[in-house]
Amino acid sequence: MTNQSVSRNKNNITKIAITAMLTAVAVVLQYIEMPVPFVPSFLKIDFSDIPELIGAFVISPIYGVVICLLKNIIHLPFGSSVGVGEFANFLFGAVFAFTAGMIYKHKKTKKTALIACIAGALAMSALSVVINYFIVYPAYAQLWAGGDMNVIIGMYKTILPASDNLIKSLIIFNLPFTFVKGMIDAVVTMLIYKPLSNMFVKMNESINRKSKKSEK
Repeated sequence: MTNQSVSRNKNNITKIAITAMLTAVAVVLQYIEMPVPFVPSFLKIDFSDIPELIGAFVISPIYGVVICLLKNIIHLPFGSSVGVGEFANFLFGAVFAFTAGMIYKHKKTKKTALIACIAGALAMSALSVVINYFIVYPAYAQLWAGGDMNVIIGMYKTILPASDNLIKSLIIFNLPFTFVKGMIDAVVTMLIYKPLSNMFVKMNESINRKSKKSEK
């Protein structure tokens, strides 16, 4: 095996270890939800997109998507939405992490990271309107409201009577809610990214040292 192959294998081991760690954290965070005032009760904030964003920054955008996928696969047997919620969560998180990661990887500075997070949050917010309108809410209406979308719209109207149709409700409530959620995740990521990045570098160095010892 060439030195280049050995180096690549060591790098892959580090990436797998980091991915496993971040996925485990994301799974735990997915169960920690917080209600938000002035929005329907089923819209709650969780911080499970943070590990995906960190993965996209530390390793690559694809790994951010992989962490999001693994998180939702693990959550699937314990969910109550027959997979609809996990599917939507995957799409939103994947777009957020991938968009931010793709921008950040070209210039790894704090300014670029902030721009990347804003772009990712905007992309996720726009997607949330489309996915919720065409897939998620029709599925929820079938599952829990006998196909009557007015039941769901009624939950918005109790907060704002002017929200008298689905698209208006999604634009007034879901779009800003998703953007704010993304920006909260971004702020937390910006605060903890540097120490975590240093920790992962040390982890890679440790794996390399152990590998060298085993080769002797």
